[in-house]
Amino acid sequence: MNTAAVLAAFDEQQRRTGEGEGADNPEPGREPRVLVTVKPEWAAVTWSRLTEADADEVIAAQIERMSGLGLDWEWKYYSYDTPADLPDRLRAAGLQDADPETLMVADLHELELVGPPEGFRIEPVTDAAGIARMVTVHNEVFGGDHQAWGDALLRQIEATAGDEVPSVVGLVVMDGDRAVSTGRVNFHHGTDFASIWGGSTLPGRRGRGLFRALVSHRARLALDLGYRYLRVDAAAMSRPILQRMGFHEVATTVPFIHHASS
Repeated sequence: MNTAAVLAAFDEQQRRTGEGEGADNPEPGREPRVLVTVKPEWAAVTWSRLTEADADEVIAAQIERMSGLGLDWEWKYYSYDTPADLPDRLRAAGLQDADPETLMVADLHELELVGPPEGFRIEPVTDAAGIARMVTVHNEVFGGDHQAWGDALLRQIEATAGDEVPSVVGLVVMDGDRAVSTGRVNFHHGTDFASIWGGSTLPGRRGRGLFRALVSHRARLALDLGYRYLRVDAAAMSRPILQRMGFHEVATTVPFIHHASS
C-alpha cells in the first residue's frame, strides 16, 4: 500500500470535508485555516493548515469561539500538521495533550480476517437494549458513566436505520447472554474510507481473539458496501495486533484538550 497516497486521500476526503459546522469563517475565495466539528456531546478542531505567522492568532480565535459551548473540546493534531511547533503553541495556549494514537489504514482487500472464537457470537446493536450492553462494557473497561455517549450513538443508529448505507453500525460480542466486547464502524459516504472506533473488551476475556474478530467483522461490512480502506486511531495495545492483520501506520494523532473550566 502506498501510505503517502493513502494519507493524502485521507486528508482530502475526510479531514478537509469534515463533519462539522464552520471553517473559521473564511473570506470569499480564501482557503479556511481550520475546520471545526460541533455536536451536542463533542466539539473539536478536526483539521488545520496554519503557518508560523498566523498559528497563535488562529488558536486564540478558536479558544474564544469555543468558550460559549460550556464543554471540553479538543484540537485533533496530526503529525503532518503545520507549523512544526504547533504542539508547543497549543500547550502554551492552555491545551493539554492526551495520549498519542497511531493513525493506521488497511486496504480492505489485503486484510487477514478471522471469525469469532468458539462460544462467542457478534450481534448488531439496533436499539436501547443493545446500547445498554455497550455502555456496560465501556463503563467497566474505561471507568465512569458512558450513558451520554450511548445515547448519542443510539440517535445516530436510529437516524439512518432505514438507509441502504447506514452512517454507523454498533456491535457487541456476546458470551452467552453477556456482552464482553464492543465496537462500532462508521461509513463515510462519498469517500473511500470506513473507520472503526470504540473497541473495548472486558479484562477477563482478553487474549482470546475477540478484538481481531470484531475488527474482521467490521471490515467485512465495509467490504460489502464497497469501501476500499479501513482506518483506526490505534492505541499502543492494539497497534501490533492491527499490524499483523494488515494495517499500516500513516501518521500519529494527539488530542489536545481544552477544558471548559480553563
